[in-house]
Amino acid sequence: MSRPDPVRRSTTRSGLTARGIGLIAGSVTLLVAGFRYGYPDLALLGAAAGFAVLAAVIFAFWRPRLGVTRVADPDRVARGEPADVTLTISNTSRMRAATLVATDRCGPESVQVPLLRLRAGHDTVETYPVPTHRRGLVPIGPLHVTRRDPLGLITLARGYGETIVVRVHPKVHPLRATPAGLTRSLDGNVDKVPHGTITFDTLREYVPGDELRRVHWRSSAKVGELMVREQLDTAEPTIVVLLDDRAAAHHGDSFEDACEAAASIVVAAVREDLPVSLHLVGGSATGPHLDVLTEAVLGDGDLAATLRRLRAQKIGDTLIFLTGPGGRDDLGAVSGLRSAYPIALAGILGDRDSSPAAATDRLLVIEAADGAEFAAAWDGMRGW
Repeated sequence: MSRPDPVRRSTTRSGLTARGIGLIAGSVTLLVAGFRYGYPDLALLGAAAGFAVLAAVIFAFWRPRLGVTRVADPDRVARGEPADVTLTISNTSRMRAATLVATDRCGPESVQVPLLRLRAGHDTVETYPVPTHRRGLVPIGPLHVTRRDPLGLITLARGYGETIVVRVHPKVHPLRATPAGLTRSLDGNVDKVPHGTITFDTLREYVPGDELRRVHWRSSAKVGELMVREQLDTAEPTIVVLLDDRAAAHHGDSFEDACEAAASIVVAAVREDLPVSLHLVGGSATGPHLDVLTEAVLGDGDLAATLRRLRAQKIGDTLIFLTGPGGRDDLGAVSGLRSAYPIALAGILGDRDSSPAAATDRLLVIEAADGAEFAAAWDGMRGW
């Protein structure tokens, strides 16, 4: 839930209406004509028009003292799920009630907020839904309060309150299957196993609290102090998700579908307590994985450089490459990572004319029209 945002600053936008511009022009004309040609009545009318404009400016520039807080519940939501914003507006003035025209920004839309006779020391609460039909960041606020003078000569709008952001995550499709682990022995053999395998990793000095059964006595005798075996699970699969965010690789909504596929894999891995890392071809991926997928946008990227980096780092044993129809020609380059990642799978999203699933000798391939079809094809794979 987002924290309320206290009002620390306000922005102001003002402008003369067409009526105000005309009245100013008429006032100047009457004053010039009256004084130049000796017509005091014309000068009096010009002065009256000038005072009317001055009174309109004073009226419009009266600054209502408002306190604004917003709470988004929730502030992170999957695409299509409901989210609401509760807006609380307080009249902190001491002298008068306020009747104002206010609108609150909610993403690309504006929400009308009625402020009728808001008395001093009182507040009003307005709740409205957040549009969650598209993945991305939805900025909420600031509240724009518009004032106009009774003659309609000038309009002034002020912004109140800070801006909060609602993150609309990609839609997650449930995945039942997860990759199997890989055992690694000292002679280089690699075998698939369905469960974890604990094996020796390294030796370290004994510290109080270590179990004595983990003491390596032969090494302790050579070193002259107690040495303890460190062990790890080499069979636990480490999943590396590479999302292709190049504009040239996607057509239509294929990038949105690829983000849904990536989100589904990440959530499934976290559910099974499997290590997972997320990478983008064209940008950095720091922060919570679902937030990264929420903020991901299409751009330019160097796929070859990204593949070289992943090959050098060898940060996992299962590589998932998610792209669009335009990335089909790059599958050969991705398959070259099999030397570093024994399991490699490519998902091509947004291509409705191809077969539902295919496989090569070096790369498993899933071709799906959208995220839901990808999830179904993922669970039906037999190549893990």
